[in-house]
Amino acid sequence: MTVTFEPGQRSGKVFIPSSKSQMHRLLICAALSKEETMITFNGLSEDISATIQCLNALGADIQEMEEGTLKVIPISKCPEGQRTLECGESGSTLRFMLPVCGVLGADAVFHMKGRLPERPLSPFDEELKKHGMRLRKEKDLLYASGTLVPGQYSLPGNVSSQFISGLLMALPLLKDQSRIEVTGKIESQAYIKMTMDVLSLCGVGCTVKGQTFLPICGKGYSLPNKIAAEGDYSNAAFFLCLGALSQAGIQVNGLQEKSSQGDKEVLSILSRFGATVEMREGGYFVKGGELHGITIDAGPIPDLIPVLSVVAACAKGTTEVIHAARLRLKESDRLSTTAELLQKLGADVKEQEDGLTIYGGKKLHGATISPHGDHRIAMSAAVAASACSEAVTVENCECTEKSYPRFKEDFQNLSMC
Repeated sequence: MTVTFEPGQRSGKVFIPSSKSQMHRLLICAALSKEETMITFNGLSEDISATIQCLNALGADIQEMEEGTLKVIPISKCPEGQRTLECGESGSTLRFMLPVCGVLGADAVFHMKGRLPERPLSPFDEELKKHGMRLRKEKDLLYASGTLVPGQYSLPGNVSSQFISGLLMALPLLKDQSRIEVTGKIESQAYIKMTMDVLSLCGVGCTVKGQTFLPICGKGYSLPNKIAAEGDYSNAAFFLCLGALSQAGIQVNGLQEKSSQGDKEVLSILSRFGATVEMREGGYFVKGGELHGITIDAGPIPDLIPVLSVVAACAKGTTEVIHAARLRLKESDRLSTTAELLQKLGADVKEQEDGLTIYGGKKLHGATISPHGDHRIAMSAAVAASACSEAVTVENCECTEKSYPRFKEDFQNLSMC
């Protein structure tokens, strides 16, 4: 699907869909709980549908009862026979479901698409094998069997926080105590905090001593019977940044002010750029100002870099994106694809091994953009159209369905300024 986004600033309101990151965690913990749970939400994405399929394949019964409500009947026993788990391109689904299969003792084959087979599992897979699992990869298939045993797990903090979150959700199901030792700097700590918040909702705590996590084991999960997923700051970032490029501004509703989502940092970053950011009418209102270059540490917020780079290209002066090497391991090599996007639109960008230097203030023009199958590149290109002199055409724009299926509709429902 090729979509053309017309040039010019936008204004209006958007009600943002539910947090993909929180939905993964709520669904997994609900499927491992003692009683059924009703989860209310706003919008499903391909990644969330993948997690639902995997949990159902393992014996849960997750059904949409009416629009915006999922009923989760938990897994009652260890599934028999080999189970097929369709992960699609969802790294969260794969990394979270692997240890879940381990605590259930399930025999499973994970089907992976896109770049997912190339994205790193080491040293997570080695650690799972040390503790009782058997893993074998064949091209886009990953075979998993065996049962995880309690003990001491050791993982680096700078590869993926999803490794740590996956263990945190699985290990409390074991009867005996385990500990997770994290070495080096922990990247994306907010995502681990989100996992611990969901575990707390389940009545399962986790003691943290320095960089050692001690999940409480043997109690079993007990989520509230009804729970609502909060709005997604990662997806909201595209419209918040769109607001920063608009003199009239954008109102983004559906976000929780007190949220552990790491990508909430987009609000602070846009303020540092010089945009106006206000709480208003149950959401956030953002409009442009005298934007200027800043330094952005990508370590805690890697998913925000493509769209923040668009803002940087429209700001006066130089923006440095640092500590961004992990972006090369996403749905695309996001340092390369972000640089390519901006350069095609006329921006001055220099790509480094672990970052970007963006020389802002150049006049942007239209172009035809390949997002390389990456939803965040496609949505960033749409945002960039608001600052271009001609239209921006995005090829294969259906990749946005991975995280935000109604993005095109929400974008096009805004008014031209």
